[in-house]
Amino acid sequence: MLKIIVKDGENIERALKRYKRKHRNIKVMQNLREGQFFTKPSVKHRRQIQKAAYIQNLRDQEEV
Repeated sequence: MLKIIVKDGENIERALKRYKRKHRNIKVMQNLREGQFFTKPSVKHRRQIQKAAYIQNLRDQEEV
């Protein structure tokens, strides 16, 4: 459970922004979505390799 302690004199907008950042960083929604369906380890591994290849391709194009 996320706890955001609002400091004295802190704007509520700022505290909300901190909450959203923490929520995004711990990937709450992503974990919930992943847990809805079972994915085989081989499929996870294949996706991970595809993602790495895609990122490497972007970096290679950036260098050119």
